[in-house]
Amino acid sequence: MKTDQGARGAVLGGAGFVGLHLCERLLRDGATEVVAIDNLLTGSGRNVDELSRLPGFSFVRHDICEP
Repeated sequence: MKTDQGARGAVLGGAGFVGLHLCERLLRDGATEVVAIDNLLTGSGRNVDELSRLPGFSFVRHDICEP
């Protein structure tokens, strides 16, 4: 996957299996900021801990169905 240098992105469900890998790939391919948004209903806090070591990653615990 090619990511523009300096790109920013948000990944809904970023604490799940697919979201975890997507966040990681975006950061490794040149994105400067990736925000994972997840309510941790099925995702894992351990996955978030793994990604928190990467510069440019941040996590927001939020259910997008709630205002």
